[in-house]
Amino acid sequence: MMYEQQRLPHVQHHHQQSLKKKTTSYSYDMNKRNSQVEEEERLHIVDLSGMSLDSLPYPSLNLASICKLDLSNNNLQNIPESLTARLLNVVVLDVRSNQLRSLPNSIGCLSRLKILNVSGNLIEYLPKTIENCRALEELNANFNKLSLLPDTIGFELINLKKLSVNSNKLVCLPRSTSYLTALRVLDARLNCLRGLPEDLENLGNLETLNVSQNFQYLDTLPYSIGLLLSLVELDVSYNKIKCLPDSIGCLKKLQKLRVEGNPMVSPPAEVVEQGVHSVKEYLCQKMNSRHTNQSPPKKKSSWVGKLVKYGTFGGGSSKQREEREGFIMHHYHRNRTVEGLASPRYTGMGMFSPRRLFSPRNSFTN
Repeated sequence: MMYEQQRLPHVQHHHQQSLKKKTTSYSYDMNKRNSQVEEEERLHIVDLSGMSLDSLPYPSLNLASICKLDLSNNNLQNIPESLTARLLNVVVLDVRSNQLRSLPNSIGCLSRLKILNVSGNLIEYLPKTIENCRALEELNANFNKLSLLPDTIGFELINLKKLSVNSNKLVCLPRSTSYLTALRVLDARLNCLRGLPEDLENLGNLETLNVSQNFQYLDTLPYSIGLLLSLVELDVSYNKIKCLPDSIGCLKKLQKLRVEGNPMVSPPAEVVEQGVHSVKEYLCQKMNSRHTNQSPPKKKSSWVGKLVKYGTFGGGSSKQREEREGFIMHHYHRNRTVEGLASPRYTGMGMFSPRRLFSPRNSFTN
């Protein structure tokens, strides 16, 4: 009993100290939360849509306090650089249905921007600085005059979940598109696409892919489309596609497939009419049959020999090495170090991609 009485003051003191720490921590969390609430309360929505505006009354606006700016359905022909640069807290910017021919370079200052809608304008290109909007989750550039997208857009917009560029004049999608690893929806219908990037395997979260109505231009799909393991909807209708890649048979989550309007040979029409499950089964059987009947490669045709012959592993003549180095420097001139070429941005592309080297489509045979 005496021992317990001696220990009691110590226990009480320890409990008081612990309670004091918890109270201090709780007070700090509450102050932090209150400051965030106060900051959010200072931000507000500005809706100037449908007012037939030719210019913006931005000197009278507190631009830094805007979290959502709606300028849609007006007659704006340009957005001043100085205005965009001061929208430091904007999360949603809607400028659809205007007369814009370009976007300001200062759009790259919008570090908090998550949703950008520029559809229904006359925009011919997107500024490269848009890559600095790394918080961007949704980009809608439908119904413009885009003929290309920034080459490295996929390397920077790592949080982009939806990319809509339908009804433009796009001839191709940049190869960096395959690095939009967070992408869930890609809508590129009604363009002039000649093909899709070969390395699609990194788009592990892509659920919807629509490249329909590229009409006489799009005639093939990359074999890597079968590596889009999250794909639920695929629309390739109204193109010039004759054969679907066998790899589509591996898409276990695929539920909707549209292929009408193509001169389809494989799978045949009677299989297509039976639905997506019959199509997948047909392609899967075709793929298995092809690999089963494939004869083993001859020794002289081994892939190791081919790689050494063409200098891929550092072999080959000095002339071949010079040609290879010239090819690399031509395409990746901004990365003039070995480290640059070995970075994650480039090791998955083109001839640096192991999956492309060993895929059925790119196997080394005579």
